[in-house]
Amino acid sequence: MTHPEPDEAMAARVRASLERQGMMATLGVELIAIERGRVQMALRHDDRLTQQHGFLHAGAVASVLDSACGYAAYSVMPPEAAVLTATYTINLLAPAAGERFAITGEVVRAGRTLVVCRGEAFADGGQRPFAVMQATMTAVFGRPGING
Repeated sequence: MTHPEPDEAMAARVRASLERQGMMATLGVELIAIERGRVQMALRHDDRLTQQHGFLHAGAVASVLDSACGYAAYSVMPPEAAVLTATYTINLLAPAAGERFAITGEVVRAGRTLVVCRGEAFADGGQRPFAVMQATMTAVFGRPGING
């Protein structure tokens, strides 16, 4: 895929889209880094997002992993495309225990309409993920009401 769009414009497009996403705002997600094909986000521990044992709820983890993968895919799409999740699988490898969680999404392979991504979630600067995701995103072109 060729990308005539400058990296700065792509990053601004990703930021603007994320700012319109109510779910990530509700969770308190912070955008840390944007590169073409890779996005990093952060989430702080919040008692409102925990399950009964005090760990971050898998639903919150999955939501942020899904968005990180989605924005990684969006970053490799042309400016006129939108991206929607087609499918994802998440593996929860350990409890989500910690105060600050780093969530990354990275493009594994991008085609014209389908983009396969890998997501990883880390706790408190750890090097081993406590959750991993594989997601397939689909590009959407020319659909009213679905943009960026």
